[in-house]
Amino acid sequence: MLKINLCCALSCLLLLSTIAEPVAAQQAYQPTAAGELAATIKPATAQQADPQAATVEKIKIKIAKLGVGSKAKATIRLKDGSKTKGYIAQAGEDNFVIRDRKTDAPTTIRYADVAKVEENRGHSTARNIAIGVGIGVGALLLAIAISIAHLD
Repeated sequence: MLKINLCCALSCLLLLSTIAEPVAAQQAYQPTAAGELAATIKPATAQQADPQAATVEKIKIKIAKLGVGSKAKATIRLKDGSKTKGYIAQAGEDNFVIRDRKTDAPTTIRYADVAKVEENRGHSTARNIAIGVGIGVGALLLAIAISIAHLD
């Protein structure tokens, strides 16, 4: 009976905490004066900014997040459809240098020419799970074989 009461009390507290938190956050960020409200609304010219500039900024952020060096592996897809694999060797203001993994040949790419940046950080999650399951099944079969061998 005590477990049921504690479980109900805990679930009620969790429910109340999810309801109360957004209200407090809304009250904290409400503008109090008309001047503050006008400052939070972007001008029409800023809202109509070039979408390509926003894309370039996102790509710069992704490249910066990857870092520089042999551990910063990436696949870069350009707007013309070509694809370059390698690691980020240098990152500048307008362009970056990617070096091919096999030939170590540098390629300078402008941020404006990039369509997509894909991170290559080793094996995929599905592959790691499959390896783990394979090891687990192998260990289980080995344990069963050992126990059957000791029964005789």
